Amino acid sequence: MLRTPTGGAGFGTAAAGDRLVSIGTVLNQLRDEFPEVTISKIRFLEAEGLVEPRRTASGYRKFGPQDVERLAQILRMQRDHYLPLKVIREHLDALARGEQVTLPAPGRRWDLAEGAWEQETEPPTAARIGRAELLAAAEVTETELVAWESYGLVSETEGGGYDAETVTVARLVADLGRFGLEPRHLRAVKAAADREAGLIEQVVAPLRRHRNPQTRAHAEATAQELAAQSVRLHAALVQTALGIRLQ
Repeated sequence: MLRTPTGGAGFGTAAAGDRLVSIGTVLNQLRDEFPEVTISKIRFLEAEGLVEPRRTASGYRKFGPQDVERLAQILRMQRDHYLPLKVIREHLDALARGEQVTLPAPGRRWDLAEGAWEQETEPPTAARIGRAELLAAAEVTETELVAWESYGLVSETEGGGYDAETVTVARLVADLGRFGLEPRHLRAVKAAADREAGLIEQVVAPLRRHRNPQTRAHAEATAQELAAQSVRLHAALVQTALGIRLQ
């Protein structure tokens, strides 16, 4: 049974005296219980409207204790019950109204196609969804997904299933497809992304080999921040190129 956290304001608010922290600090607070969580995962949940951190005048995210607790609740529902985000949002909305939410014991998962609980034969993997759920999230057909996979735009994780970033990629590829851009047109974008990832790996590799455990742990956060900066640079370069060509 889940209950609304006590002693503070609700979603998107902060009680007087609450200390606001950066996304990196939130990551460190969550890592003990959720070692697989990343900055990208937190940003994905924000993009899905499940958490709403405050923003500074310069645009930086700031999280209060209620935001961190909400993130922990979301990650537990995904890890322990493999709930889709739509169902998690419904549960959190019920909690915000002061209602009690009862979840089944771990070992059962939510079947998106059937809209019901089913027994798991293997423990669920945190922050991953199945193929049917990916198709529903991206609103595409099996044929389209197969085409994306053939061009390397989308692929399953090593342990099976699709992670949050893959869901984002699938939705973006689907959106671009509505403008007539086919998977073959996006091969250059994928190749550029692979090169950027390789460059970031070169930067963080020394951190991952460091003797200090804290420095090694910092490598992931550094890689995520470099990735975010790389995305901003890419967007700025595309905008600049378009501005020049459209003049």
